[in-house]
Amino acid sequence: MLRALVALFFMVSTPARGCDTALLLAIDVSGSIDASEYALQVQGLSAALRDPEVAGVLVQGRVALAVVQWSGPGRQALVVPWRRMTDAAAVASLATDAARLPRAFAASDTAVGEAIFFALEQFEAVPDCARHVIDISGDGPENAGFTVGRARSAAEAAGVAINAIAIEDPGRSSPITAFYARWAITRNGFVMTARGLGDYPAAIRAKLMRELAKPVG
Repeated sequence: MLRALVALFFMVSTPARGCDTALLLAIDVSGSIDASEYALQVQGLSAALRDPEVAGVLVQGRVALAVVQWSGPGRQALVVPWRRMTDAAAVASLATDAARLPRAFAASDTAVGEAIFFALEQFEAVPDCARHVIDISGDGPENAGFTVGRARSAAEAAGVAINAIAIEDPGRSSPITAFYARWAITRNGFVMTARGLGDYPAAIRAKLMRELAKPVG
């Protein structure tokens, strides 16, 4: 009887964890991304969220999602504040909104480090989530600000993981993939390569599944 009362006490007094993962999607809108390429990014994100398998893992983990757009120094914007994926309707609503997100910036440089620093600040709003992950995508190496190494160190110190999608030109070379692998992702992070923005929707779906599917064992 005593054991049952003690167990009941802890069940009532211990708050349930709000979510498994707080996932911040940081989308490159620098000058190298033209209007059609921007449309492919937001439509690709929308399509990934509409995928039943992706939606399932988002709801199962009660994932919190936010979206940042970034470009040059001082040009970062939280375009979708944190939203909890509590049910299928919440995921569908975010998918709809993602497809028509207005572009925050245009014709600017690529300040990857500043984008990461800005993203780190946003996690203060989701302290109940067990994991904090930045999912950054871009089509060029850092050419302004030059703080990416310090930003990655700050993320690792804060326990925030960084993964990336490198948007490469068609062909065999992978300079953007190499940049993100060398400078941006954290330990045990990963880079997925999209060969052109036409490959972006499939890449972001695969990336979301890899980030959010529960490990086995």
